[in-house]
Amino acid sequence: MFGWLDTLVTLLVSNVFGIEEGTSLFDSVHFFFYDTVKILILLSLMVFVISYIRSYFPPEKTKKILEKFPGISGNIMAALLGIVTPFCSCSSVPIFIGFVEAGIPLGVTFSFLITSPIVNEAAFAILLASFGIKIAVIYIIFGMLVGIVGGIVIGAFHLEGSVEEYVYKLQSADIEIEDKNRKERFVFAIDNVKDILKRIWLFLIIGIGIGAVIHGWAPAELLSKYAGPDNPFAVIIGVLCGVPLYSNALGTIPIAEALILKGVGVGTALAFMMATTALSLPEMILLRKVIKKKLIGAFLAITAIGITLVGYLFNALAPWLLGEAAFSAFYFEMLLIYGGAVVAIAIIAMYFDRTRTKKSISE
Repeated sequence: MFGWLDTLVTLLVSNVFGIEEGTSLFDSVHFFFYDTVKILILLSLMVFVISYIRSYFPPEKTKKILEKFPGISGNIMAALLGIVTPFCSCSSVPIFIGFVEAGIPLGVTFSFLITSPIVNEAAFAILLASFGIKIAVIYIIFGMLVGIVGGIVIGAFHLEGSVEEYVYKLQSADIEIEDKNRKERFVFAIDNVKDILKRIWLFLIIGIGIGAVIHGWAPAELLSKYAGPDNPFAVIIGVLCGVPLYSNALGTIPIAEALILKGVGVGTALAFMMATTALSLPEMILLRKVIKKKLIGAFLAITAIGITLVGYLFNALAPWLLGEAAFSAFYFEMLLIYGGAVVAIAIIAMYFDRTRTKKSISE
């Protein structure tokens, strides 16, 4: 798709900048310019399309939609709506408060909170540009599953008492939902593309810059040895390293791409990315203003376990995902095993929830 761009950037770096091909400097500079242009093109197109769709789902309408879906259907709908909502955790938290204040179940609300920063149109666009359709689609599917099952499990523990009391006392005004015409939706989508690019360009440039340095100079043998798919602890270390950091998915995907090219496991790199966006320390500080430590701990543990499992799955599927092997029965079995494990966890959580609810009613 972007062969023309690769040719242009190669000519720019070798002929205009005078950097010799095959050197570390050439690899880094080429990576930086090629990824920057490629990501900006796909990002703008994808954000425009999803923003046009998003114009049908303002926060007020999203709340009203979620109120109509009980049980697991609410978790699924919250995860789906999380895809077309703001993708920065700092912007997801105010919407989270609105959901709790509106009486939407806590588990459903957390399905939204987990999914929103991990899975969104911008992340899909850059994943597609960086890794191809297979990794992008499976990442979206399992990112949603982490949000759905995580919300179900949190809901099963009935931790409503761990939300700060003032949140329940808030009364938001009943805002009338405006119905936009086609031209207004087009303008909304264009404005949203401009706004998002304005907000994330620095994260993006920094991420691509770090990725370029890794791509050109990081020792492939060392990274492959300690963070490759053969190291059973690499995914866990990747998740733990991602938690203290803060970035959105757009800034970390170029870093993940460079790490994978240097031999780091696909699952390790993506788990690091997911942890950075969903479990960052700044997000926990924001959440502490509305929920108590017990609920934050449950959120951290459940989401971290989900991200870790997804990381191991991606490492297991790596040869197929990277085009090094054809899809076989082994990879199909791996998908079935992981999918079955996710369904089993959800069923156990729902059973625990029902048992606990019946017990409380009988008392």
